[in-house]
Amino acid sequence: MTALSDRILRMVSTQAFGLAAASAAAFIAVAALIVGVLFWQTNTLLTDQVVDELRGEAAELAETAATLDAKSFADTVRARSRKAGSSLYYLADDGGARVAGNLPELPDEVVAGTSGGVFHYMREGEAAGKERLAVGIAVEVPGGQHMVIGRDVEQQVAFADKIKRTFLWGFGALAVAALIAGLAVGRSVLRRIEAINATSRSIMAGDLSRRIPVTGKEDELDELSHSLNTMLDRIEQLMNGLREVSDNIAHDLKTPLNRLRNSAEAALREARGAEGYREGLEATIEKADELIKTFNALLLIARLEAGVVEESAEVFDLGRLVHDVAELYEPVAEEAGLALAIDTGQGIEVRANRQLVGQAVANLVDNAIKYSAAAAAGCGADQMATVVVEARVDGASAEFSVADRGPGIDPKDRDRALRRFVRLEKSRTQPGTGLGLSLVAAVARLHNGSVRLEDNAPGLRVVVTLPMVTPAA
Repeated sequence: MTALSDRILRMVSTQAFGLAAASAAAFIAVAALIVGVLFWQTNTLLTDQVVDELRGEAAELAETAATLDAKSFADTVRARSRKAGSSLYYLADDGGARVAGNLPELPDEVVAGTSGGVFHYMREGEAAGKERLAVGIAVEVPGGQHMVIGRDVEQQVAFADKIKRTFLWGFGALAVAALIAGLAVGRSVLRRIEAINATSRSIMAGDLSRRIPVTGKEDELDELSHSLNTMLDRIEQLMNGLREVSDNIAHDLKTPLNRLRNSAEAALREARGAEGYREGLEATIEKADELIKTFNALLLIARLEAGVVEESAEVFDLGRLVHDVAELYEPVAEEAGLALAIDTGQGIEVRANRQLVGQAVANLVDNAIKYSAAAAAGCGADQMATVVVEARVDGASAEFSVADRGPGIDPKDRDRALRRFVRLEKSRTQPGTGLGLSLVAAVARLHNGSVRLEDNAPGLRVVVTLPMVTPAA
């Protein structure tokens, strides 16, 4: 019983129930106002109808009294009194004694010279105590006589009471229905919110695979559930990425650190004099620089994914920037036995961070040269492997791409290759940290762009898309 009362209290305290109750209360208030006005208008109409009938009959009787003698007029009143119905009459002589009529006595509430009044009376022959309600007016008759005519309004009063009772029962039923509807709505909303809370508790307990159930009604709560599930997908993706990064750090940074320590120990053990120590320190510095470079790349990627960039964006020609960066790598490509083909257009204006986009281009060209070197070694002097760098306009977007003749990436591994520390070469004997493509992807996301990996048959083609600057009208 306590659990049930607690559930009812929780449902009553929900916002959904409060809104339903407020709506029902407002509806009842408006309905009561409308019904009150209708009841008042109906009562006024019935009253006016009775009064108009009385005034018409009073005028008629006054004219009749003026044309007849007292005895004949009394006979006319007696004839009318004998007719069944709600009409009431009382005719008295100048001394106040009743001469004709069906009223037992002259009502004090109705005085000659007034517009009339409401009075109580008892019908002749009925048990004592059964008073009835009537409306009457005085009639001016000659000869010192006094006359009052009236109408019994008990039927109108009963009709009005019946309407009141009907309205009260209707309002009561409406209030109960509103309360039940509020409880039902509150229970439904509370059940769905409890499902959200249960999912949240499971996720906080460590089960990142849980998602908020969607009913399919496509209402506000379903829209909220979709948004929260999208957020949870992103959180799970980031957590998995963090876990993967941690695993990769153990592979990629532990070995260089051990080599750095071993180099320092070897320099200390071997008594080779100042020159030997100098060589050992130079090797140590070189290895430390590689580690610092890796950590700097990690910090830059973290800044980019957080949307925090120190340099401000500017409008520049993407084709010119890609051309200038690629030209810097021509000597490196020649030394590796590669041909570097540059094909960039002009007037491809984008609004972005020039330094970051330039670094992304440099990373792609550097990767293309590194992975195309093996292909260049197998080519003759008259047939060199070529790295192609392009920039062009594609609809409302600007694209730059770098295509190599290396081993390429299997389609099933292309999404994973854009993550941090992912190196598809399992033995990890090739130089590198696995941060090049992830840095390019972070730069693209920062500028609302995208990265896609395509087959270059053979080799890999990396395409980066950035939004172009909309020309002023």
